[in-house]
Amino acid sequence: MQGRPLSFRHRTALAVGAAGLMAVTGAVFLPGSASAASTLGASAAERNGRYFGTAVAAYKLSDSVYQTILNREFNSVTPENEMKWDATEPDQGRFTYGSSDQIVNHARSRGMKVRGHALAWYSQMPPWAQRMEGAPLRQAMLNHVTNVATHFRGQIDSWDVVNEAFADGNSGGRRDTNLERTGSDWIEAAFRAARAADPNAKLCYNDYNTDDWSHAKTQGVYRMVRDFKQRGVPIDCVGFQSHLNNQSPYPSNYRTTLSSFAALGVDVQITELDIQGANPTWYANVVNDCLAVPRCNGITVWGIRDSDSWRSQQTPLLFDNGGNKKAAYNSVLAALNNGQPQDPSSPGNPSSSSSSSQPPNPGGGCSATVSLNQWNGGYVASVRVTAGSSPINGWTVSIPQAANVTNSWSTTRSGTNFANVD
Repeated sequence: MQGRPLSFRHRTALAVGAAGLMAVTGAVFLPGSASAASTLGASAAERNGRYFGTAVAAYKLSDSVYQTILNREFNSVTPENEMKWDATEPDQGRFTYGSSDQIVNHARSRGMKVRGHALAWYSQMPPWAQRMEGAPLRQAMLNHVTNVATHFRGQIDSWDVVNEAFADGNSGGRRDTNLERTGSDWIEAAFRAARAADPNAKLCYNDYNTDDWSHAKTQGVYRMVRDFKQRGVPIDCVGFQSHLNNQSPYPSNYRTTLSSFAALGVDVQITELDIQGANPTWYANVVNDCLAVPRCNGITVWGIRDSDSWRSQQTPLLFDNGGNKKAAYNSVLAALNNGQPQDPSSPGNPSSSSSSSQPPNPGGGCSATVSLNQWNGGYVASVRVTAGSSPINGWTVSIPQAANVTNSWSTTRSGTNFANVD
């Protein structure tokens, strides 16, 4: 028998907590779980210890609305500008950490992870470094990486060691910058310096426009990471900025991109997520894709309220200017609460707000898949069964928490605690 949706010929029993049993076919409506996490960070943490973070500006920590949302919703922070080269070494050899320390201390005092951003980047270099070339710049860059990573040793979960080193367009090659002109091994040198300075932090390469697996830039970064892993260069993770908009929309192969990099033996992290118009479907898709890849261990949105965004006119974040939750927030939290990690060997485009889980096959080659399509007040549970070489007469799906079944069709039911059952 080929796998297909259940009909009246195939019967399933649904265990509803301690309240009783109901045999059903097709789909069942259940209210949302009362035990579902109510914040982004808490829900992400329940998914194999993942984080859901945000970019933070030190001067906004005095904003009570901003700080309230930060402390309530997120379990990871990334300093927005405070750790960049121009902020931490404004004059050669003079290091300043006041604002970056403020963010790190705030986060760590509340049990949040910290992503360090960014040690080496051609942009936001201090003027003195912009004027340098060749060997002097190479030495200045390595000295900067070493000093900053040493200052924060033991406090950073993941470092964006090198940021945006690849060119846009169809070449798949590196961007022409004064850092690149110090020698093509400068990225490797930066990673080795970071590992020596902060040996327990994860070391990441971070870039934008690398979401689509078919793009030349994505493939160029992939080749570099593969080469680094083959040669033992210390790289632990790859960051995908995922600044999505109408010109660079959510790609249907996004999960393929994440799982392909993860297969190289690195973690993948969504590091600067914002989406034009805060499209709820795209936000849910990104979350579902991350949950489907075991080595996707965190998501960071690039700001809290729309007014905090570098793209504020595009209203790309989860909270409006007043700090109110938007529809995209609800879709993200629902995806986090209901999403299940899936097999990364079978990447694909998920439905807008669905997740599924597949238990180990029972004897005889039979398997069952439960898919959820959720919203704020509940979800639809649909079941597909695939039999082995022999026919089957029935099978059982268990749900761990008690719930009221509010609707069903093609059902045989027993037990109690059922409301409005047709």
